[in-house]
Amino acid sequence: MLNKMMNKFRKVVAVACVAGLALTGCGNENANSTSTKGTESDTTKKLSGTISLAGSTSMEKLANALQEAFMEENPGVTVEVEYSGSSAGVESLISGSVDIGNSSRALKDSEKESGAVENIVAIDGIAVIVDKNNTVVDLTKDELISIYTGAATNWSELGGADQPIVVVGREAGSGTRGAFEELLGIEDACTYANELSSTGAVMATVAATPGAIGYVSLDVIDDSVIAVALNGVAATVENIKGGSYFLSRPFVMATKGAISEQSELVQAWFGFIQSDAGKSIVEQVGLIVND
Repeated sequence: MLNKMMNKFRKVVAVACVAGLALTGCGNENANSTSTKGTESDTTKKLSGTISLAGSTSMEKLANALQEAFMEENPGVTVEVEYSGSSAGVESLISGSVDIGNSSRALKDSEKESGAVENIVAIDGIAVIVDKNNTVVDLTKDELISIYTGAATNWSELGGADQPIVVVGREAGSGTRGAFEELLGIEDACTYANELSSTGAVMATVAATPGAIGYVSLDVIDDSVIAVALNGVAATVENIKGGSYFLSRPFVMATKGAISEQSELVQAWFGFIQSDAGKSIVEQVGLIVND
């Protein structure tokens, strides 16, 4: 009798143990499953969508480089950039047709009053260029003003050859033109022989035209033209940083409202620009990081 009771007891204990193990196993499986699902959720959460920018042609080199790098880092994102000029870009931002308005000048009070916020992403120098055969390679600020206001019309007046000065500039509404004229204090006082719609057109025209002078963003300078010194100071990043070269301006990526109020994508875009990788791109295209 005692043996039968002991055997029955052992069977009950065995069944309880098996049941306990089964429950424990299920519990572990559920925990592992939950953990795995959580990990998968974290790793698969990536940016996707489209960011639209429009504006300054002078910012094309920078915008293209940032676009390529950001899209490579975020394959699910498309960055669309239109080069329509600074004023047009800010207008597009204010109207709500783009996420970011690129401007190669500081924003106007009227633009800020309309909701545009100025986000400076880099500092650019404006280089004054002449054709490669010009012997005048240094101009004072006053001489530059006299050229663009029409007071000086021949290079011989400035120590050069007896050759007419062909004054080349950007179209009305260009950020480069606005910054250039504002820095010289000659807004609406310039006399242009050619008003062109892009930085590239100014470069090509000056390179191909004897006696021509123009202004372009520092980062596009190549050996097809001469970048003249101003007041004896060469147009270099170092001189702009040091403050000795007086023609410099901000590169702005304006938003409608603060960056913190923008979409996740736009905030990520600015976060990338402010990262070490973004700052490296700014420097690689010949601009100055806005610290």
